[in-house]
Amino acid sequence: MSKFRRAIHLLLLSTLTLLVGAPTSPGQAPAPSKKPIAGPPAPQSTHYPILLLALGNNPSWSLRIGQKGPERLDRPNYPPMVLEPVDVTRDGATDAWNYRAKDTGTAAEVSIHLTRESCVDPASGTKYAFSAVVQHAQLGTLSGCARIAAELFPKIVNPANQLDEDDDTEKKKPPETTITNFKVPTAVAYVNSTGKVVVSNGKLKKIAASEGSELALSHDGKKLLYTRSDSKTSPDRTIVLYDFTTGSSKDLLQGLVKQPFWSPDDSRVAFLQLQDQKWQVWTCPSTPPGIAAPLYINEVNALHGWVDAHTILASDAQNLYWISESSQPMQVLALKDLYGSAFQIMGSDSIRSNPINPDLLLVSAHYTTPPAGAPKDSTNSAAGFFLYEVISKRRVILSPPDQWARSGEWSRDGLQIFYAGRVSANPLATFRVFWDGSAPRRYLDGTDLVVGQ
Repeated sequence: MSKFRRAIHLLLLSTLTLLVGAPTSPGQAPAPSKKPIAGPPAPQSTHYPILLLALGNNPSWSLRIGQKGPERLDRPNYPPMVLEPVDVTRDGATDAWNYRAKDTGTAAEVSIHLTRESCVDPASGTKYAFSAVVQHAQLGTLSGCARIAAELFPKIVNPANQLDEDDDTEKKKPPETTITNFKVPTAVAYVNSTGKVVVSNGKLKKIAASEGSELALSHDGKKLLYTRSDSKTSPDRTIVLYDFTTGSSKDLLQGLVKQPFWSPDDSRVAFLQLQDQKWQVWTCPSTPPGIAAPLYINEVNALHGWVDAHTILASDAQNLYWISESSQPMQVLALKDLYGSAFQIMGSDSIRSNPINPDLLLVSAHYTTPPAGAPKDSTNSAAGFFLYEVISKRRVILSPPDQWARSGEWSRDGLQIFYAGRVSANPLATFRVFWDGSAPRRYLDGTDLVVGQ
């Protein structure tokens, strides 16, 4: 054996002796090993699953659980509900977790109990790995299942591993809105900055009248209703029908009439008419000459449009009414319950039923106590709008706090809201915001915008 190899051999033997200990002679007992010092017991892990999607039926719903906890609750035909995680606890050593969160729109408490156990969706028969029960202070209990759904969440990137080219600030900006399936209106009508009534259909714009108010555009965008004052000393008005294709106008109704609205199929017009010293709900065919007939002879002070082909929304000083042509009992909602304490009840307010969900109302009104810094009008009042769910009584203020906002109108897809707004001392203009309050922006100069299609 060479000297070099012998030296390596001796080094390995000495290292082995240090690691294993000196060999014992035959019959000699090994030296007792030292027991490790006992430390404190390991803390109970509160690890919980992340990147999950909980879902259920009756009613249909889904809820996302991300890295920090519950993020968003979705229901068909309602705006997405943003949740703010509060905390999470684990049920002892079991595979069950309790999440707490807050509904950012109403500050209502939300809790989710998640259990790792087999769960079958009764509607589809699909089997899932978790069961879930959601408790919302306003919506009640939602029961269902849950699955791992990492594909629904943004990719988690370690900033230390990002390349320099990923530092582009534009790429890091979050999207303005998560609403993606909306349709930009192709036909609208509005009053421009000079007071003229404008109808825009596609790329073509026409002046329908030198002045007018209470605009209502048909669903195909080809016919406009508006009211014209017939006298400076008399309350008499005329409801005018304007045809966009021909550019012609016809007087549809005259007298003590106001607030016309197209029926969903554009075959009829609902309006208010003063009879026996009270405003009543009347209807007539949309093709002149039409014979008008009363629908509701009790007094109301505002008409708010059609809910469906047989139901009209109207209000008096105390209540909101769903006036139906059927024999069903009338649905009534007290305005004090609709408005809550944040808004004043006024006859000039507008209330609009969502085109895809009659349970969802859009209400434009004046604040009781204006938000800090909110612009005010000449009467020192601030105005805004909110959404109200009739069944759950959930109320969410949507108008930006730095704007004076009135006359909210739905788009036909029910996902966008157009309103007359003012920022600071700027002139009124039309703004658009999505139904979850996201991406508010100036839409066009002019006010009183209504949407055809």
